[in-house]
Amino acid sequence: MADSNSLGFMEIITIEEKVVEALRTCYDPEIPVNIYELGLIYEVKVQPSGKVDIKMTLTSPNCPVAGSLPQEVQAKAKGVAGVTDAKVDLVWDPPWDPKKMSEAARLQIGMV
Repeated sequence: MADSNSLGFMEIITIEEKVVEALRTCYDPEIPVNIYELGLIYEVKVQPSGKVDIKMTLTSPNCPVAGSLPQEVQAKAKGVAGVTDAKVDLVWDPPWDPKKMSEAARLQIGMV
């Protein structure tokens, strides 16, 4: 039996979409494209409790925003209605490369 505080399937999908929308407002300072289109967000998973787990990477381990960008991602996710908590895991496998960028991002920076 589901907990009365558990989110339903459609609520989870809606929250996930809103989290992605919020993450599209985060930008890598070196590349004028949002981090979602850049391919830095590997996974957004909303739990029935409202907790959001995000797996992300950076363009390189020496990225100047390595200390601040994951915190910004966490804050943006926590600001979405229905989110009870957010955890960001910074991962390096698989490593980021420009092929992970969306077509729109490649067009935006003239790679196509």
